[in-house]
Amino acid sequence: MAQAPIVDVHRPKVEYFDITELTNTDPKGYVRPVDRYHVESWGLYMARSSDHPQFHYLESWLLPKLFLRATVFHYHAAHRRDQDYYLDVGEFTMITPQKWKSVDHYLDIIVRSARDTQLLDVDELLAAHATGLLTLTEAEAAVQHANAAIDGIAAHGHTLEGWLESMGITLTWL
Repeated sequence: MAQAPIVDVHRPKVEYFDITELTNTDPKGYVRPVDRYHVESWGLYMARSSDHPQFHYLESWLLPKLFLRATVFHYHAAHRRDQDYYLDVGEFTMITPQKWKSVDHYLDIIVRSARDTQLLDVDELLAAHATGLLTLTEAEAAVQHANAAIDGIAAHGHTLEGWLESMGITLTWL
């Protein structure tokens, strides 16, 4: 019998977005400068450079009512991935009009426009629940939000844009 891979159990990743200070505090507590924030009634856009070894820039939209963060990673040539959008499932809240917070609930979705949509990290979600890092209610909500996104994207020809536009949301990117 094959042994299941070991899952890295970690607390939910928390980030802060400070529009006034033009900063993004990442889950490890590093404060990163932000090039641009833009607020819409349905979400917050952020664009910033990155010192990650695989990508040099990222753009994200926090979409609180959908419990999603949509990100476009600008990968270095040697690390390009076959994906158009990377979606994080979680809680995304406006603390004040100038400060936002995200709490990642482990599940991720990869969107390859007009081709397919893939759910990732179910093992992390289950491990987090099993160790008490997420309640059953939070874990069930994460699964429901991920399913709603996957169903919506698939129903619009596997296009994130089509699904979001059907709800009056138009994302803009650099």
